[in-house]
Amino acid sequence: MTTATHFLERPGVRLRYEVRGSGPLLLLVGAPMAAAHFVPLAEALAADHTVVTHDPRGISGSVLDDPTQDSTPELRADDVAAILDAMGAESADLFGSSGGAVTGLALVARHPGRVRTLVAHEPPSVELLPDAAEQRAAVDDMIETFHRAGLEAAFAKFMGNAGFGEGDEGAPAGPPGEPSEQDLLDGARFFAHELRGTTRFVPDIAALKAGPARVVIGVGVESGQLVTHRTSVTLAELLGTVPAEFPGDHGGFMGQPEEFAEVLRKVLAGG
Repeated sequence: MTTATHFLERPGVRLRYEVRGSGPLLLLVGAPMAAAHFVPLAEALAADHTVVTHDPRGISGSVLDDPTQDSTPELRADDVAAILDAMGAESADLFGSSGGAVTGLALVARHPGRVRTLVAHEPPSVELLPDAAEQRAAVDDMIETFHRAGLEAAFAKFMGNAGFGEGDEGAPAGPPGEPSEQDLLDGARFFAHELRGTTRFVPDIAALKAGPARVVIGVGVESGQLVTHRTSVTLAELLGTVPAEFPGDHGGFMGQPEEFAEVLRKVLAGG
């Protein structure tokens, strides 16, 4: 299958994105996960969709002019809107996972009409939880740990707070397996410049309910022990909807891409 790689110059950043397949336009969005993490899912969907994946600002091939600039959901949402503009697309469906789900929530609120259906899979919207203050303190501790003791120590705290057991896969800060040099760089950026902004973001419930986009919250069938299961169920309740269940846990789209794609197709079709 042919994949076309494009670069888009934006203020302060050069965004890298990929396009494959044909059919209705569908964006697969992560944060901090790069486009490469979505390749199996993208290929599973490309038979009947034009699938766009991209590296979020400061991650992998999307290089910032100022590497110390923080990444926020609002900035990432504007980047996605700019990619749609570059493609000449008025609107698209969007699947966002983890921080990418938060990006999607920001996009729907900031750019009404650009998203037809948003599937927000396990957004870490901890500010919606009753224990938001504790979650905020835990994030601050992870970031302090990163600066004091390094990535491995911070990631261990991240995994524990998220609810992952030892050896679990699917955490949003890195792929399963031995990390590459780029994975380590992206992980460092995640803790230093992205985690706080993503978890502090409060979805605009009124805008999400009033806008033209259909908003579906997704949860993994194996995610019951995760913080992101709680945030997803809470957000769905605030929207007056029921979460859509997907295969696997937080990273189910990586572990079971074919099965995940089939469920996503049904959800996008209104099922």
